[in-house]
Amino acid sequence: MEGKITYFDKTGAENSEATYRIARQRAEELGIKKIVVASTTGSGAVKAIEALKGFKVIFVSHATGFKDPNIQRFTEENRKIVESKGGILLTMTHTFAGLSRALRTKTNTATIGDIVAETLRVFGHGTKVAIEISMMAADAGLVRTDENVISIGGTSQGSDTALMLTPVNSQNFFDLRIKEILCKPHF
Repeated sequence: MEGKITYFDKTGAENSEATYRIARQRAEELGIKKIVVASTTGSGAVKAIEALKGFKVIFVSHATGFKDPNIQRFTEENRKIVESKGGILLTMTHTFAGLSRALRTKTNTATIGDIVAETLRVFGHGTKVAIEISMMAADAGLVRTDENVISIGGTSQGSDTALMLTPVNSQNFFDLRIKEILCKPHF
């Protein structure tokens, strides 16, 4: 079997439009109905919901307080736009963070979540994000663990990585299989 992977020269938002186009095309080819997309403030989600029209699109954002106490970075304005166009917004603690981050912050000690996240980043930050958000969506019951999805992550801002995978619940992390890399930065 042969497949196509698109490699971007740079990371970040300049690849978002191409990432959505590649994800859409492959989802159509494979009959995939759900696409999971990372979005921090929702500005990318507003663009993605248009580019991915016709799919069930689940946007995964940071938990409230991720950066600053009591602050949700996904703006209310963007939430309203995305939801009015059929998008689903999932806001929850990152799979590789949560209590692990609390322990690391308090004791300056690496935890298993840190180790897994750093290991996945050797394939690119967007790869780590795409894997993590697929598990978050599975844990929330928004995607099934017996169906393929496209999961889109990014580096800093924007989308630059798309994977086709079958998500797992976080407690089954080691059963996760990436079936195809659709696009990612080449670095």
